[in-house]
Amino acid sequence: MQVFRGAPFCPSGPCALTIGNFDGLHRGHRAMLDRLTGEARRLGLPAAVLTFEPHPREFFAPDAAPARLSSLREKLELLREAGVDRVYLAHFSRHFAALSAEDFAQDIVAGQIAARYVLVGDDFRFGKGRAGDNATLAEFGHRFGFLAEAMPEIAVDGQRASSTAVREALAQGNLSLAERLLGRPYRISGRVVHGQKLGRQIGFPTANIQVKHNRPPLAGIFVTAVHGITDQPLLGAASLGKRPTVTDSGQIALEVHLPDFSGDLYGRHLQVDFLHKLRDEEKYDGLEPLIAQIRLDVENARAYYRERISHPRP
Repeated sequence: MQVFRGAPFCPSGPCALTIGNFDGLHRGHRAMLDRLTGEARRLGLPAAVLTFEPHPREFFAPDAAPARLSSLREKLELLREAGVDRVYLAHFSRHFAALSAEDFAQDIVAGQIAARYVLVGDDFRFGKGRAGDNATLAEFGHRFGFLAEAMPEIAVDGQRASSTAVREALAQGNLSLAERLLGRPYRISGRVVHGQKLGRQIGFPTANIQVKHNRPPLAGIFVTAVHGITDQPLLGAASLGKRPTVTDSGQIALEVHLPDFSGDLYGRHLQVDFLHKLRDEEKYDGLEPLIAQIRLDVENARAYYRERISHPRP
């Protein structure tokens, strides 16, 4: 998969294009990409995605922007897995935000990217002040040489598959709903870095995984499946949050205890699938009650993992 960064983009030949943030790449996104890649193959064109960094809502209102579901690296990996051939990564800036709908369609979509087919969602808006919609995109396509189509929403269990719905499910600890909306368990990936090594001192060594999200969309103690160590995923009991018992720094940390693994993981890039929330974070009065609770968390994680393996979901 080719990745083109910044704008103006260097000419790279005609393509079939979709446009969006694709945060989390949920089932609605995946349905759109399936349709895009199908049309691209039919037309003999590469399938391309135009996406933005930073997220436009982070640019306009950084303090009020929603938590990201996926880091840039995770998003690019998911797009590659979905069969995308090219990604155009536009730097969202004041200049980019000021482009009129017509200039965006003519200069970026038809000009720099050379799209011949454009697929967008039914609520797609573009250009300064979000002035452009599907009707104007179709009109510009007729003028500038591309066919524009809109795809209807995808519903899961009667609910629109959206990044907002996934965030809400994760924030509520409803990982089962988040998994159905995503079509897979929610995942955070990152490199194992050195931490305080407190877990090792109290008998529960952890892999301290670097978190690159602006802020994670969930917090608490979880049952996880960890990929990237052995051929099969390993059971993990993970803490994602501020660790109030051991620090008041307020810094977010993802620490995963792997009860069935012993070894050096520093520098390894791991993928952590969140399967089930055990509880919220708590602040304990000293290490002894914390150790007792961690021991119980590991037992509960084992029980859940055994049940999930024995009765896999369809």
